[in-house]
This record gives sequence, C-alpha cells and structure tokens, in this order.
Amino acid sequence: MSSLGPSPKRAPRTAQEASSALYDIPGPKARARHLGYGIAASLALAALVAWVIYLLIDTGQFSYVKWRPFGYVGIQELLLRGLGNTLKAFALAAVLALALGAVLAAGRLSEHRPVRWVSTVLVEFFRAMPVLVMIFFVFVALEVQPLPALVTGLTLYNGSVLAEVFRSGVLSVDRGQREAAYALGMRKTQVMTYVLVPQAVRAMLPTIISQLVVALKDTSLGFLITYEEFLHAGRLIAINMDYTMPFIPVVIVVSAIYIGLCMLLSWFANWVARRERGNIKNEAVSVGPPEAAPTMPGAHP
Repeated sequence: MSSLGPSPKRAPRTAQEASSALYDIPGPKARARHLGYGIAASLALAALVAWVIYLLIDTGQFSYVKWRPFGYVGIQELLLRGLGNTLKAFALAAVLALALGAVLAAGRLSEHRPVRWVSTVLVEFFRAMPVLVMIFFVFVALEVQPLPALVTGLTLYNGSVLAEVFRSGVLSVDRGQREAAYALGMRKTQVMTYVLVPQAVRAMLPTIISQLVVALKDTSLGFLITYEEFLHAGRLIAINMDYTMPFIPVVIVVSAIYIGLCMLLSWFANWVARRERGNIKNEAVSVGPPEAAPTMPGAHP
C-alpha cells in the first residue's frame, strides 16, 4: 500500500549534483555555446590588443628616440628614487592602516556603548571622505610635509575600511566557537586572541590584500602635493622637451611596474595562505581507534 504523504527527497550523491541546487547543469548544447562565447570573447580581446599595438607602432611609440631616455643613468636613478619613495609611503601606510583597523574593529566589537559609538562614527566618517580631500587637508590646513600628509590620508581611509573587514571577519566565525570558548572559562580577550581572530584571518586575507593593493595604487596621489614618488618621477621624464615628450613609453614603464608590484603582493598573500594551511597548529588531530571500556567500577574489558 502506497503512502499518501510526500516522498522524501533524495540527497545529492555527488558534488556535481550538490552544486546544481540553484541552477541546472548545462547540457551538451549549452556547454558548446559557452565554449563558443569564450572563444569569441578571446578573439575579440586579442584583436583589441593587436589594434592597440598597431596604433603604438604606427605612431612611433616604440622608436628608439622615445625609449632612449631610460638608458641614461640619471633617468634610472630618478625612477629608482621615486619607486623607493612609493614603497616607503606604502609600507608606512600599510602598517599604520592595519593597526588603526584593528583598534577601530575592537572598538566596534566592544561591549561598552560609548566606545562602540565613537568607533562607528570614526569608521563611517573616514570611509565616506575621499582620500584626496584628506591628503590635501592635512597638507594644506595642517601644514604637514608631503610624506606624512600622504601617509595620514592613506592610513585614515584604508584603516577605516580594514576595520569593517576585521569586524565582519570576526563576526563570520561560527557562534558556537565563541560560546564553547566562554564555556571553558576563557575571558573575552582570550576568546578573541586564541579562537576568533585566527579563524577569521583566513577568511579576511584576500580582502585585506585587495585593500593593500588599493593603498599601493593610491600612493600615486602623492604627486599632487609635490611628493617625489614613482608617478611624479615619470611625469618629470614625460614633460621634458629634450626627449620629445615620451609620454606613452613612460606610461608603459610605470604601469608595468605598478602591475608587477600588485602581482607580487598578491603572490605574497597566496604564499602566506598556503603556509597558514600547512601550519601544524591548524592540522587535524589524529584520533585513535575506539576501544572497549569497563561498564562497572573495577571491571576489566
């Protein structure tokens, strides 16, 4: 006799079936269509790149006279000095932004209402303010030197953004972890230090690195307040009339180095993530096979 109630749904047996809970798995025609879209997009992108390269060659942007300045020692020293100043500003801003973000995140997670309100106001204010406005305010109104003004603006903006990243990362940890730690008698500082933060860092790391990449690119705003960073050095070369204004070669060189620095930062983040996953403290503890236990005091299995 058949049951009148609804039959229970079969649980997905494979990962492919589980991943298709929200959409249908594409069939042969759909996969062929997607492959065609991918090939067409790749060809269009290749054609666009070829067209740009053709325009650069046609306008003489790869001629020797435009690239000759980069062989001079003075130009190389100017670029290296600007790159060093860029890395100096980025290193200071990154360290201070991480520290400020941690402090503001701790304030927003505080149980004391005044501390939480003050931290929230600071985070929302500095997140809403444009970076360039803060840099100009510190440089012009407070009459601070270019490097401290640039670092201050980058720190306030990126620190407020990282504060929200830290806070959301800590809150994303399963609530049971926090409750279990408190049940063991740990204080709030111990729970944050030993339980929540180590687990949240793994989820926060990609977003942290993305924000640091933004800080690295925003160091180019320093040339607006006469800070001799990398973009400022490239601009000095490009506007020199003796080199027939090699603007495009300077853009190519500066862009390639900026892209290389961002890729290096991303590689470092992936290396840290792999090292964190391979840490012995994060590995699962092996459990011995089950054994019979005595059922009564004094009895032997």
